[in-house]
Amino acid sequence: MNQEFRNKLLMTLLIAAAAVTVNGCSAMSPATAKETVTPPATVISANAESMESAIRFLEDRVRRDPEDFIAYNKLAAYYLQRQRETGSVNYLTLAAKAARASLSVMPAEQNVGGLAGLTTVEFAAHEFVSARDHALKLIDLERKKSYPYEMLGDALNELGDYDKATTAYAKMAEIGGRSVSIETRLARADLLRGKADGAVERLTFALALASAQQPPARETVAWIRWQLGEIAYSTGDYTKAEQHYRDALTTFPDYYRALAGLGRALAAKGDLPNAIANYERAIRVIPDPSFVAALGDLYQLAGRDQEAAAQVALVEQIGKLNVANGMLYNRQLALFYADHDLKPDDAYAQAAREYGDRRDIYGADAVAWTALKAGKTTEAQAAIKEALRLGTRDARLLYHAGMIALAANDQQAARDYLRRALALSPQFDLLQAARAKQAMQALGE
Repeated sequence: MNQEFRNKLLMTLLIAAAAVTVNGCSAMSPATAKETVTPPATVISANAESMESAIRFLEDRVRRDPEDFIAYNKLAAYYLQRQRETGSVNYLTLAAKAARASLSVMPAEQNVGGLAGLTTVEFAAHEFVSARDHALKLIDLERKKSYPYEMLGDALNELGDYDKATTAYAKMAEIGGRSVSIETRLARADLLRGKADGAVERLTFALALASAQQPPARETVAWIRWQLGEIAYSTGDYTKAEQHYRDALTTFPDYYRALAGLGRALAAKGDLPNAIANYERAIRVIPDPSFVAALGDLYQLAGRDQEAAAQVALVEQIGKLNVANGMLYNRQLALFYADHDLKPDDAYAQAAREYGDRRDIYGADAVAWTALKAGKTTEAQAAIKEALRLGTRDARLLYHAGMIALAANDQQAARDYLRRALALSPQFDLLQAARAKQAMQALGE
């Protein structure tokens, strides 16, 4: 797609967004607490056997007929679903192969399903520039459908182009109306702009919609409940967070995101043994480096130093595999190194390299935090300003800002940021929150 068409498309989206705002489209207005009640948690069937049977059938079909691009598309969709459920990079690799095989048989102009599959794979693999460009091509091919605008908005969000992402979501809502997809995305927009209450309202409405579907999608319902838990945790309500995580696990036992979330909530409430047990369960599902790092911190707090050291070694091993997997965990590893005062120059280089393309606020925060640990205080100050530009109410961002201000000898700003971080979520991170409290004591608070 040429640059002229892209500019025209984005201008059209801006006009559409303005029209949605002027006309008061209900799809862009959050649900209110009076409208929606959180549905009770129920068990949702996994249908694992039927899914595996379908995967085996489709794998056999493409072996027998390598020209069956429709079978490749269906296979990619199943692999992507399994990847969302398990977090496994292996399924992502399989989905990528299936999507590319489909497009090699039939070009995108006659095979939008193949292009949509590839775009979804690219997003999941953190190839956000390619995902954005392919979403724009999908819009060119499917102008009257809402899903390409969803894909475009998602990619733009991760690239830090928030205004254009909001515009894409407005067009998505104009075409498709209120839906689980639009409400969850607008909830994230609210969160990024410091509107936690609005995000909860939207997610609660999305949960009601998802739960009412026949049959409901297990992973989608569990994901929304997990998101509600994340918001409760971020605002310091650890009891409510625990309940949301438990509700997610009622819906989807062994859902790795909810297991880790529950572990974090229990740790914040002082229950280290059960916190450790839940993180161990999460890691048995998928050894995500952020889970491994958190478990190592819990082992350290519990006095299990040998096991803590083993988790650090495991993160290092994941770092080596990360290079082979396309830098999927690049940001998580950079933050791990910074949090634990390891490899400061490497951590900064990793964060800065990623931020070259992915200029979102959390990328800016990673640059700021790693720059501080690498002794680059001036760069840290500039980057944390970018990280805070949307007014996001995130205790970790505020903590980083406070420690950077302290390093720059701006004690008043340091007090303000650290006070705000601890007021928002006193146990935002078991190790880092303790350091924030120590810094406040050193400042005479």
